[in-house]
Amino acid sequence: MDELFERLRERYREPHRHYHDVRHLEEVLATVDELAPEASDPDAVRMAAWFHDAVYVPRAADNEERSAELARAELSAAGAAAEQVDEVVRLVQLTETHKPAPGDLNGAVLCDADLRILAADGSRYAEYVRGVRREYAHVGEAEFRRGRARILRSLIDDPPVFHTGTARKRWEERARSNLRAELADLTP
Repeated sequence: MDELFERLRERYREPHRHYHDVRHLEEVLATVDELAPEASDPDAVRMAAWFHDAVYVPRAADNEERSAELARAELSAAGAAAEQVDEVVRLVQLTETHKPAPGDLNGAVLCDADLRILAADGSRYAEYVRGVRREYAHVGEAEFRRGRARILRSLIDDPPVFHTGTARKRWEERARSNLRAELADLTP
């Protein structure tokens, strides 16, 4: 598995990644560890975290699906149990919407870990915003601002941002503050 993890880490080092990079992977993994007691299968969630952005092409609309396919191929080749492979694939696909079903403990943990950046302190949140903008440098400023504002509004209007009790308690308020501030910067 060490070779697999190193291959995955190399994907997160691709030069076009300015936010969805190794730092993001490490932050997601650390948050999964922090929230692991709330998962029903923490190992599957950790594995899904490794794969969740393994394929990341800003111009593509199918990154999550391609990451899930990579997870299926790599984990099957490594001899992982079919049930665990299926769960990892499902979790990776879930990161497209970040909307786990009620009672989906694994999905809640992975989604909260992936969105943890929304509750970062001011300087880290600003780095995240700049990194996302750099990844979408091919999109014109007005179009980017409209699209980003739409995403931020959907996060603000569709509470809660976080799904686990721990994340809601620790990060919900800060995330909403960051989202509102960024939205204010984007809209006249």
